[in-house]
Amino acid sequence: MPRPAVWVRAINVGAGLARRLGIKLASLEADEIRQQAIARAGFDDLGPDDGWRDGLGKLTEDYRRHARLTPIGRIAAHRHLVDLLANRLRMERDRAEHPEIESQPVPAPLFIVGLPRTGTTLLHMLLAQDPANRVPETWEVMHPAPIEGTEDKRIRRAARELAWMERLAPGFRVMHPLAPRLPQECIAIDSHTLQGYEFQTTHDVPGYQRWFEQRDKHAVYRHHKRFLQYLQWQRPRLHKAHWVLKAPAHLFGLAELLAVYPDAGIVQTHRNPLKVMASLASLSTMLRAAFSESVDPRAVGREMARRWGGGLLGALEQRDSGRLPAERFLDIDYRAIVEDPIDTVKTIYARFDRELTPTAERAMRAFLAANPKDKHGAHRYSLEQFGLDADEQDRRFAAYRARFGC
Repeated sequence: MPRPAVWVRAINVGAGLARRLGIKLASLEADEIRQQAIARAGFDDLGPDDGWRDGLGKLTEDYRRHARLTPIGRIAAHRHLVDLLANRLRMERDRAEHPEIESQPVPAPLFIVGLPRTGTTLLHMLLAQDPANRVPETWEVMHPAPIEGTEDKRIRRAARELAWMERLAPGFRVMHPLAPRLPQECIAIDSHTLQGYEFQTTHDVPGYQRWFEQRDKHAVYRHHKRFLQYLQWQRPRLHKAHWVLKAPAHLFGLAELLAVYPDAGIVQTHRNPLKVMASLASLSTMLRAAFSESVDPRAVGREMARRWGGGLLGALEQRDSGRLPAERFLDIDYRAIVEDPIDTVKTIYARFDRELTPTAERAMRAFLAANPKDKHGAHRYSLEQFGLDADEQDRRFAAYRARFGC
């Protein structure tokens, strides 16, 4: 398991001693978190109950019972939940004062989906270089409300917070790029409903995860659209024809996604799942180790293989059954993204009737030149590290690999 830095261990020891002396550090009680968010935002309407209340209760219960949080982990979890609820409150206040937000159009968005570690991030960043596309930037998802300050102030604040993430989980940047102006995944938007896959990636929350996996996700996608409308409203100069969005977790809610965005285009990326599972387990182990007293990499490996393997096969079953419109999907091989990304973009644009202008192509080529593969170092991992049997996984995904040639 990755070992925290010396200074992190020292703070945890000191904070643990303070707790034993009766000094309260950070509450993980749902009502206290809600009240703190209300006090911070100066507003008490959290908007439609899209599941946030039950999600908050389930999540805080698992943080206390199962996540084995260190003192720093406890403080980080508390702060994150207060931040999410405070964001909701500020956005609801703005919606109450500006009803025109709800009428913002979101036509024909493009969603990038696929297992984690299959090129979705590279593709998202590449498409973000096209001036005709709009992506949610990391800083504006972290701090969406104008009342928090000017754009520059919120960008600087996001940069400071991301720097702390890098300090707590050294090497995370090797696995996933971090910067306030980079495109952000939709899971960070969905986290504002207290329902999402961010929480199970960073913490062991089995009860919460079982509850979430059984829930209908229509309300989560309605919130997702409202979030995009809110971002459009405050930055109208960036309003373009199409949003480009990305999250592997959309595999678990394709029907609900298309119910809310019936004209969406969906690009699904494909890679050998044997490569993916170990990489995903490595990422989750690193993140959990930043906040937890102990993490079992083999248990994480089994959990990730079950959840994401099941999500992938379930999504394909939905597509094959005819319950999802085939014309909304395009399948892309991971190797094509890595070996010829510009040609891959041309394939996507042709499929969804978009124009790749010379300006956009030049911007994409410049981005690729400035961001070579493994720019921040190589990510090394193996199935065996995470208790996964290669032969077993190979059999599980044999039909999938034959179908997509991966």
